[in-house]
Amino acid sequence: MKGLIGVLGGMGPAATVDLFNKFVTYTAARHDQEHIPLIISSIPDIPDRTDALMNNGQSPLPIMQRYLHTLEEAGAECIVIPCNTAHYWFRELKDACHVDILSIVETTMKEAEASGKTNVGLLATNATLHMGLYQKSIEERGLTCIKPDPQSQDNVMKSIYALKAGNITQAKTLIRAQAEALFSRGAEIIVLGCTEVPVILADAVRETPDKYIDSTGSLVRAGIRWYEQRVGKHHLLAQKIN
Repeated sequence: MKGLIGVLGGMGPAATVDLFNKFVTYTAARHDQEHIPLIISSIPDIPDRTDALMNNGQSPLPIMQRYLHTLEEAGAECIVIPCNTAHYWFRELKDACHVDILSIVETTMKEAEASGKTNVGLLATNATLHMGLYQKSIEERGLTCIKPDPQSQDNVMKSIYALKAGNITQAKTLIRAQAEALFSRGAEIIVLGCTEVPVILADAVRETPDKYIDSTGSLVRAGIRWYEQRVGKHHLLAQKIN
């Protein structure tokens, strides 16, 4: 099918559901047939990305490549990956891919730069921070990156894994405190650089959307624009999100 977008998900499932929901809600569709065609792989046996990068755990790359090829064989013409840490392997995935593949880091940083803010907070996994996936991009644009201190970062990880375990109340309590700490240190806007974090902070993002850059949302908007160009349609991106 022309314009079919493949979702390499399952990292984790809640983040994949969030991306799917945003494709639906961000598309200005009047009926079923106007929505973006997606094929979603949410097979959760991909090894933990943070464990692979920080603790010499099993590499997720071979399994990600396998599922990427499965999406290609199913007819996907573009791939999106709702996991920031997985983008450490973006170059290898892109090299193995025979269709377009969008980078969540690139799409997020375009929106961060367009915000006009200069002091950018960052909530992400230990591995994403350690590998500098966002810090480098923030600093290359002449912006200031404000990261959690070590103890706060421990709580960020606890929040992320609490969501994965289904403990949403604990996840919200932990991450809200870390976001407020970044704002108190001068952050004008916060990049949600882990796709679990927009799920946890969904209420805060709805209340004050100008204070956050949702990496999942940025990837979805880029995916909708890609689809518009691919099929020659326009005005599919909803101007107002409820």
